[in-house]
Amino acid sequence: QSTGSSGINAEYGDFVRAGSKIVCVGRNYAKHAKELGNALPTKPLLFTKPTTCYVTNGGKVKYPTITNDLHYEVELGVVIGKRASQVPIEEIMNHVAGYAISVDITCRDIQEDCKKERSPWTMAKCLDTFCPVGEFIPSERIDPLNTEVLLKVNNELKQHGNTKDMIFSVPTLIEYINRHITLLPGDLVLTGTPEGVGPLQRGDEIYAAIPGVTEATFTVE
Repeated sequence: QSTGSSGINAEYGDFVRAGSKIVCVGRNYAKHAKELGNALPTKPLLFTKPTTCYVTNGGKVKYPTITNDLHYEVELGVVIGKRASQVPIEEIMNHVAGYAISVDITCRDIQEDCKKERSPWTMAKCLDTFCPVGEFIPSERIDPLNTEVLLKVNNELKQHGNTKDMIFSVPTLIEYINRHITLLPGDLVLTGTPEGVGPLQRGDEIYAAIPGVTEATFTVE
């Protein structure tokens, strides 16, 4: 894998194949935390997904037999372009290659059980096909401090938020993560979901978009 003069890895555009991990942020919009009855975080709440969660545009999301309450959560995904470890916040955005509209699929009933048991969210968040993503969008096309994200189910608008309403901004999140977890080229960071999350059924069509920039569709089976 080659690097250009910026040091950004030339393969980041194919982040689904090139990345080593998906780092996710929970409760990063105040209204979403409120709708699920959660307190606002004082520091980023992190969890991870394996890359086997990826589904690309036009693909199918599997409805697992272990849940009766499968939910969508639309998010701005941040694609890392250059290795980041202990990089200061003033420089951290130089390590971002671009973005992708993303959906964090969640077994909500299992997640609630995990919370009660104080156990990890693995079985609620990490199953196959639980990270649908759109195409790679170069960083110059997105202002991460003011970007709209939206999601429709069967053409009905369910979520419409803006990254300006994040509790922790994209630079703050990436710097916090890289302070503790090394980020590699192709890694994806999911930055949290706005309010409006809700259930999916088999046969539903999910439409996720950054209006005027990118869109992607997925079918639940």
